[in-house]
Amino acid sequence: MTGKPHNYQLNGKKLFFASDFHLGAPNSQESKLRERKIIHWLEEIEGEAAAILLVGDIFDFWFEYKEVIPKGFIPFISKLHQLRERKIPILFFTGNHDLWMKDYFTQELGIPVYHHPIELSVNGKSILVGHGDGLGPGDKQYKVLKKVFTNPFAQWLFRWLHPDLGVRLAKAWSGHSRISNIEKNENHFLGEDEWLWQYCKEIEIRKHHDYYVFGHRHLPLELEVGKNATYFNLGEWVSQYTYLEFDGSEAKLMEFEK
Repeated sequence: MTGKPHNYQLNGKKLFFASDFHLGAPNSQESKLRERKIIHWLEEIEGEAAAILLVGDIFDFWFEYKEVIPKGFIPFISKLHQLRERKIPILFFTGNHDLWMKDYFTQELGIPVYHHPIELSVNGKSILVGHGDGLGPGDKQYKVLKKVFTNPFAQWLFRWLHPDLGVRLAKAWSGHSRISNIEKNENHFLGEDEWLWQYCKEIEIRKHHDYYVFGHRHLPLELEVGKNATYFNLGEWVSQYTYLEFDGSEAKLMEFEK
């Protein structure tokens, strides 16, 4: 958690949370179809949105070189630009697939990028939101990889690769990810061993939040953390198309079916 809580007054509107779009995976054709669906969802919610929170792994791979960003995703980025022109706040969180995001979205679109969970204060309710990678007692293999991926020297070395080679290597690595192999059903419910659920319980002991909102698990979940606290996992948009909406008094997991 970083900094003071971000305060929002909804004034009859809603907060919308979604994660794990994995744009770019598993191939260009399927990604573009998913991109259109995401844009339709954004068009449907924009009239109600007090803010939109994109909670990590929006891209299956994103690495910002000093003067280069990944090719593609123009319709999606253009839609974000339109929303910002309408003064709708957008908060962007990095995940384990797009953790190399820097300041392109902030400079070009006015969208802040967060690399850690943050607290929101919304109509008197407290919300802790982040992607969720590397949190809690599990995810041990990724925690080791993250130390490598976030190492400044390792990133400096990767930048010396030509972007064509760097992106090709990253896409090959991404092809082994859970989202590209979703038919293996690797995202089954772990019960009490759900590490993000455990993480929420640990945080709740130290500081109360009404809601905990995370992605990463690719599994829509609504679980009780304490007497007055709930953990939501946002699922993913490769097969489920789930998101969370909060109207100031109630948070609900929804599925976009258009």
